Amino acid sequence: MPYTGSCACGAVTAEIRGEPVAVRQCWCRQCQRLAAGSATANAMFATDDLALTGTLSSTSYVAESGNTLTQSFCGTCGTPVMGQSSARPQFRTLRLGFLDNAEGLAPQVAIWTDEAPAWAQIDPAMETHPRQPPAPPKI
Repeated sequence: MPYTGSCACGAVTAEIRGEPVAVRQCWCRQCQRLAAGSATANAMFATDDLALTGTLSSTSYVAESGNTLTQSFCGTCGTPVMGQSSARPQFRTLRLGFLDNAEGLAPQVAIWTDEAPAWAQIDPAMETHPRQPPAPPKI
């Protein structure tokens, strides 16, 4: 099913034609900063399936994985929109909060769990990775 997304003020919107290749929680420290102390919840889509409108602001940094990560957000209202890794240009990782309807996109994997705070509630039924997970399949 196609997905749509929008920031809080409506200045940035998205249409996504395909299904996600992964839906995960990320507990890395940088994501905890983005999510006010908790994990981010994300759906990874093929870059070619994504059409964005509006102007994004972004910041980049070298993560512990050694990859350059770019975090994009609405420059007007600050809504986190997506992340992208230099190691995986074929994917964009959209924040579930940016999607208009993410009801069916429950995270199946928790990553960077070694950096989760002691109080974190990680579903024991989820697949977990203490650090960087293997790359999704090639598309």
